[in-house]
Amino acid sequence: MEKYSFSEYKDTRSGFGDALLELGRKNSDIVALCADLTGSLKMNAFATEFPNRFFQIGIAEANMMGIAAGLTIGGKIPFTGTFANFSTGRVYDQIRQSIAYSNKNVKICASHAGITLGEDGATHQILEDIGLMKMLPNMVVINPCDYNQTKAATLAIAEYFGPVYLRFGRPKVPNLTASDQKFEIGKAITISEGSDVSIFATGHLVATAIKAGEILEQKGIKAEIINIHTIKPLDRLAVINSVRKTACAVTAEEHMKNGGLGDSIAQLLACEFPAAIEMIAVDDEFGESGKPEELLVKYGLDTTDIVDAALKVITRKA
Repeated sequence: MEKYSFSEYKDTRSGFGDALLELGRKNSDIVALCADLTGSLKMNAFATEFPNRFFQIGIAEANMMGIAAGLTIGGKIPFTGTFANFSTGRVYDQIRQSIAYSNKNVKICASHAGITLGEDGATHQILEDIGLMKMLPNMVVINPCDYNQTKAATLAIAEYFGPVYLRFGRPKVPNLTASDQKFEIGKAITISEGSDVSIFATGHLVATAIKAGEILEQKGIKAEIINIHTIKPLDRLAVINSVRKTACAVTAEEHMKNGGLGDSIAQLLACEFPAAIEMIAVDDEFGESGKPEELLVKYGLDTTDIVDAALKVITRKA
């Protein structure tokens, strides 16, 4: 297994902000809307350089989604920005009716997702957003793993026509992917090849899965680790081909078990290639206030949890 250096840590939301500025310089049709969280979403630079293309909507997220949908009619490409909780749960009806149903070219960009939001607690730590958004027809759902991949994903979705939900986070996480990567929507990335167990990870837990793979290798277990940055459309072929080799799978995500990546992969395997699966995700609980690293341990999303799940699922092979 290739050894990764965990020396550089950057927040994924800055990847979004830097890419948004770059997009603004390239394409005059790019516009940005924010719900009173410009600094938190790292949209300051865009707002300063393009004041006529930045709209501060205030704490009126439902209105923001409606305005964004309307702007697409005139050929604009709107990027909305607020916390993941307010980007999805608070405005679900507006997204469903005005954006997804109408297949509007809106990019819903959501920061502070999952329990690594930390001290703000359960009211802000949405763990259901992937499930909410992936159930909507026409909606693409993307959950990149680090700064570089978030930046690449932001650039890529501007070229894609249709509604997109782009999910990223607050804390600094290992920056492990290439700065010059080409982001392909719906195309999983194999981090390491293995024959004993497939580990499918998304978002912040990709780095955690890599660490788990290194521990498993020391135990003589070869894990195939795959970065599923696009939850929908899911790279079905990558999943099936991997599990055909390993005959078992572990999924890892900073989301509720119900409705998340594990849910999608389990459904795929049940229909096309039945195999043992274990899911690393929050198990039907709300979050709570605390330091991100402590919450990851408490809710079973740590390196040791992935290792234990891999060891367990290997014993369940048919």
